[in-house]
Amino acid sequence: MTVYFVQAFIYLVAAVIAVPLAKRFGLGSVLGYLVAGVVIGPVTGLVGQEATTIQHFAEFGVVMMLFLVGMELDPKAFWAMRVRLVGLGGLQVVLTAAAGTAVAWWFELPWQTALTVGLIFALSSTAIVLQTLNEKGLVKTEGGRSAFSVLLFQDIAVIPMLALIPLLSLPELAAEAGADAGHGSSLSLVAHLPAWAHALVVVGAMAAVTVGGYYLSRPLFRYVVQSRLREIFTATALMLVIGIAALMSLVNLSPALGAFMAGVVLANSEFRHELEATIEPFKGLLLGLFFITVGAGIDFQVLAAEWGTVLALGLAVMVVKGLILLMLALLFRIRGSNGWLFTLSLAQAGEFGFVLLTYSVQNSVIPVETSKILSLAVALSMFLTPLLFIVYDRVVLPRYRRSKNDERPADDIHDRAPVIVAGIGRFGQIVCRLLRANNIPIVVLDHEIEQIETVRRIHIKSYFGDASRLDLLETAGIAEARLLVVAIDDRDRTVRMVEQVKKFYPGVWVLARAFDRGHSYQLRKAGADDVVSETYHSALELGGHALTAMGVHPLRAKQMTWTFLDNEQAHEDELFEAWQEIEEGISFSPRYGELFMKLEEALSSAMQQDWEPPTQDDVPIWTPPTDDAGEAQRPGS
Repeated sequence: MTVYFVQAFIYLVAAVIAVPLAKRFGLGSVLGYLVAGVVIGPVTGLVGQEATTIQHFAEFGVVMMLFLVGMELDPKAFWAMRVRLVGLGGLQVVLTAAAGTAVAWWFELPWQTALTVGLIFALSSTAIVLQTLNEKGLVKTEGGRSAFSVLLFQDIAVIPMLALIPLLSLPELAAEAGADAGHGSSLSLVAHLPAWAHALVVVGAMAAVTVGGYYLSRPLFRYVVQSRLREIFTATALMLVIGIAALMSLVNLSPALGAFMAGVVLANSEFRHELEATIEPFKGLLLGLFFITVGAGIDFQVLAAEWGTVLALGLAVMVVKGLILLMLALLFRIRGSNGWLFTLSLAQAGEFGFVLLTYSVQNSVIPVETSKILSLAVALSMFLTPLLFIVYDRVVLPRYRRSKNDERPADDIHDRAPVIVAGIGRFGQIVCRLLRANNIPIVVLDHEIEQIETVRRIHIKSYFGDASRLDLLETAGIAEARLLVVAIDDRDRTVRMVEQVKKFYPGVWVLARAFDRGHSYQLRKAGADDVVSETYHSALELGGHALTAMGVHPLRAKQMTWTFLDNEQAHEDELFEAWQEIEEGISFSPRYGELFMKLEEALSSAMQQDWEPPTQDDVPIWTPPTDDAGEAQRPGS
């Protein structure tokens, strides 16, 4: 027992140290787990042979992940993706398997072994790809959806692959391994059944998952919920997933596929969100453990002896697979950055490759020594996959964003208006609509073609161009403008733009959108005349509604929000001066902290004052701005 505790502690320490470091450097959690496994396994020898055993247990994280993915789809969505599921996924598996088989046969491997090698390398890593797509928020993109379709087809394709491999047994390998090669002690309901009976059992198992999930899961969860014990709900959720995985294994089907089907069936269940919240922590921990075991299971002795072969094979797999994927992306019109996301995300072998390799050795299809080299090639390709996502983030995506906008020159601007709005996103659109409703002429600039085309549909005249360029602002008439509204979605560009405008055109009143308090101070230091945080007033409004919901009179709640505003404005200058003492806004100033606590105390004191209904005198007196002649300005003048 002590040994298990020590080993568990080592795995957890490795994850706790490596993963946050990898995330901090923008490398992603998967690469952190893989590096942690290499360090505690081959490098330091803290863990050893148990890595393979733990890996089989940790593969259950993939089952849980596909169960959660299935709950994100309803049957209609599943049917809608049938073309890419079968067409794109089927072509990828067939073409990659054919290419792998041809290369292996060219190296004079028996055709049975060559075909098995092709099937192994046709599969990609569901665990790494879906985990990374989720982390980076790329699941809903066209490239992400296409990658998911291929991964799902690959998981389905594992079933016929497992059925085919025993038929490819090599007599000479079988003779060496003994008469009982490939027959273990694992339980199976279909091991000695004829083909027709095997098919009936498989269909029955699939029907049991579908029908049982639809009709029996709801009464079961209602019964469990009545106990009001969260741990029993957790046990029920785990029982459901483990039971489905066990049933699929008993009939020689993929547990991950069965879990996915169950997830799809439960997609419209009222317990869906509770199930997701319950299983998510187990899924994340087991997937992390799986990635660590992949790194820890690398055999450095074989790698040192055959490093050239392993490296060449791993890179060849990724290059050939990448070329096939790129061709399919073009064929199915997955264009631009989505095509590269699809290609780079799937250009590796997967965790099911280890399963097929073990199964192939047991069934005398691949020699043990060859399987070790192939296993290292699979692990190497998985190890390099996070680096491909980094290439996508830092090379491919910025290039396509620039080319998409740079291929079109800035529009010629012939209009002039007293107000220039830089940025027409969700924030700038509200400003423009308010100004337009009051017949105030505006000139709108934005560097995103999609935004320009969107607002033109609602008849807001907009021009394409980078508003942070001073020459473009001059073309738009900044010299004659009275007001510049800066609403672009980029912190640094916003600050630079304000600095430039106030330096060369100090007479222009600059209103700037800030992301948070620190950004508002930066803009104020740059010279902005008025700064509004994008979430400040909406949060204040919601806070007033929260007070009303808790029984505070609506007028009193409104008065409290006014008091909050007054209190913030009264201490704004002090906080700004203290903030300027913080070197580059990085370290925390004790004086700033003291002032902030003083602000909180003053706010609390103001809130406790006796309430008197507001009178007409409480309404602020406002004097409209005047022009050079001293006359009041009217909207649109």
